[in-house]
Amino acid sequence: MKSIIKLLGIVVFFLTSFSFGQNKNTLSNGVLEIDEVEKLDVKIFSSPRMSDILEVLKSDEENILVILNKSNMKPASQEEWNYLSAYYQEFRNRGFKLLDKDFQLVGSIEEQAYYILKSSKNIELQNHQVQLNIDFIIWNPDEGINILGFNLRYYGLMFVIAFGLGFLIMKRIFKIDGVDEKFLDPLFTWTLFGTIFGARIGHVLFYDAHLFVDDFWSVFLPIRTKPTIEFTGFAGLASHGAAIALILTTLYYSLKIIKKNPFWVYDRLGIVIALAGFFIRMGNFFNSEIIGKPNESFLAIYFPQQSLDYGVIVPRYPTQLIEGIGYLILFFLLWLLYRLTNKKHQEGWLFGLFLMILWSMRFFVEFLKEPQGEEYISFLGLNTGQILSLPFIFIGLGLIIYSKKKKEN
Repeated sequence: MKSIIKLLGIVVFFLTSFSFGQNKNTLSNGVLEIDEVEKLDVKIFSSPRMSDILEVLKSDEENILVILNKSNMKPASQEEWNYLSAYYQEFRNRGFKLLDKDFQLVGSIEEQAYYILKSSKNIELQNHQVQLNIDFIIWNPDEGINILGFNLRYYGLMFVIAFGLGFLIMKRIFKIDGVDEKFLDPLFTWTLFGTIFGARIGHVLFYDAHLFVDDFWSVFLPIRTKPTIEFTGFAGLASHGAAIALILTTLYYSLKIIKKNPFWVYDRLGIVIALAGFFIRMGNFFNSEIIGKPNESFLAIYFPQQSLDYGVIVPRYPTQLIEGIGYLILFFLLWLLYRLTNKKHQEGWLFGLFLMILWSMRFFVEFLKEPQGEEYISFLGLNTGQILSLPFIFIGLGLIIYSKKKKEN
């Protein structure tokens, strides 16, 4: 127990030590290097709004490199393309250069542009090797993998991998513990239902409660009905809601289906949930969501695809990666304790450790995160995610103490 508390203390120090030196500017610094000889200092900017891009390009800054995102490049209709092409034509008329992903000039506005360059110098880019040197990583991935004309989004793929690996690991656990595999399918079904339903309802309750009035059906279905009906997927999932629902559905499964002590199931399910958390955060990373606050440390990542709901597009903490890697380490820790110690026989101990460590990580990473929606719950400077994490941390600690005393008796 003392070693666990020391580990959490180290994590607190690490996270809080990086919570300073935040960059509030909308322009970041970079250098365009041509043939490793000529260099051009540029200010980097990105926005989904073309009007913002035009305003910045018209500013007094002499050298600006705009990184375009999907809102600027992939119109959903002819009307949107007409809107975008009018801006692209104006950029050209003003002498700004439209560039492809290799910093070569785009021949026409119909071709795919990735950058817009405004320069006070008459530099030659065509047929030259151009490299952008920056102190941070630019994360600007495609939305997914195109398979026979169908776009498989990375977020959905991460969900599939999470549940697929989770099923295989639980199958292995059932075999180790001598449990009939016929109980796997209902566990998978109840876990899937609890995760999606709980995460969606939790997000709306904790962050977007106005949807119950403004767009009721979007709460329960993967669509929005206003201003028009559109398939969106479940846009907004909260891990706290998923946790509550999973505890309830697993309780039902334990008592009514497998007929075992619920803590026997919780101890083992916590192992695969930690791994699933890693893949879901990787999905958030691909979506450029759940991002951190602005900063200029070595951890900084630039997300051109981020929503402006998080604020201006500048280098930020990659909180999805920080949280996801923490969950992956937790998975390996729980798996080793399950396989190499007798803790799996101390019912409730593994689940208690899972709750305490996972939600402690979530609590401290929240210091680096931007708000995920409307903060309905806040107290003493803590945000909604942190306050909702505290009960799970204390429950986890209580389970560890309870299971230890029960073993001694």
